[in-house]
Amino acid sequence: MNQKTWPAPSDGPNYSALPLAKFNNDLLHLHNQQHQHEFHRRSHFSINKTTKSGHGHQNSTSISKTKHKSTRPTSSKPPDNSNFSLLPYDVLSRIAASFALPDLRSSSLVCKSWRDALKPLREAMLFVRWGKRFKHGRGGVKPNIQKALDSFLQGSVRGSTLAMVDAGLIYWEMGKREEGISFYRRAAELGDPAGRCNLGISYLQADPSNPKEAVKWLYKASDAGYSRAQYQLALCLHQGRGVECDIREAASWYVRAAEGGNVRAMYNASLCYSSGEGLAFNHRLAKKWMKHAADHGHSKAQFEHGLGLFSEGKMMQALIYLELAIRAGENAAAGVKNIILQELSQASQDYATRLADNWRPLSSSR
Repeated sequence: MNQKTWPAPSDGPNYSALPLAKFNNDLLHLHNQQHQHEFHRRSHFSINKTTKSGHGHQNSTSISKTKHKSTRPTSSKPPDNSNFSLLPYDVLSRIAASFALPDLRSSSLVCKSWRDALKPLREAMLFVRWGKRFKHGRGGVKPNIQKALDSFLQGSVRGSTLAMVDAGLIYWEMGKREEGISFYRRAAELGDPAGRCNLGISYLQADPSNPKEAVKWLYKASDAGYSRAQYQLALCLHQGRGVECDIREAASWYVRAAEGGNVRAMYNASLCYSSGEGLAFNHRLAKKWMKHAADHGHSKAQFEHGLGLFSEGKMMQALIYLELAIRAGENAAAGVKNIILQELSQASQDYATRLADNWRPLSSSR
């Protein structure tokens, strides 16, 4: 089940932005907590002040008045708990550090205070965009890795975790692993799941490696629903690396990562279901995940799914998947392919070849 794990290309989204509705609910909860704490503090101060005389004895008259006043209805308006404009800039910037541009724009419309606080992060998105253009040679510019790094560094200075992750990836690819880990850690500590995942993988790849620290960060990213981290965590649990070997929990994370779109996890989930390792044997689910992995471009899955179709007598479909597997480097599929060719007409063979030529893998989270 060992698969290549490092690193995923950086041209796709590196994180899932926190939905704005959830963000506002979190802020409301924080604001309510702060208001309740302030209310209890002031009430405590008022009671202490009115229940002591000059020599430290209780003043019954003051206590009576205080109690009487507390029962009177008040005409003052209740505090406005929805006024988030008082949220400190640094708190807001940390919460929004992993926001994508659409969420940053929406958040900036809440009030002037938010618009001003989030301005650096909006600027960071521009640097991230240019960084990706320079890295991949898009948007009419030639590839320039140094300009890409400079752009990501500018975005990092402005607090964007997306820029930090991309800067860390470039440093890692340049062989500057310490710098890469540093940027991953900054993003991870701000709660970015991609930063936590990459930091965990970095500790696995480091020399010397630190599996226990890796598993800690992979758990954090996995709990946030990041499928690549879920797959890496499952591998650690399966191999007993940095954590006690637990096949059952590993299989559970394989399935969760597969459901999140991770192709390698789809393949491993299929193997778990077909062998009964960590999961109850289930031929239907094993076949389902093997086909999903094959349709997303996993070469071994294409080979094995082709074999399954061949055993069911579905020669045309089997030929297509076996052809795809061979083109991806699975040369062992050639023997079965030759057997099928002997049973199909030339027209059927040509048709299968055309289908293989036009085949494209489904998108995935890698």
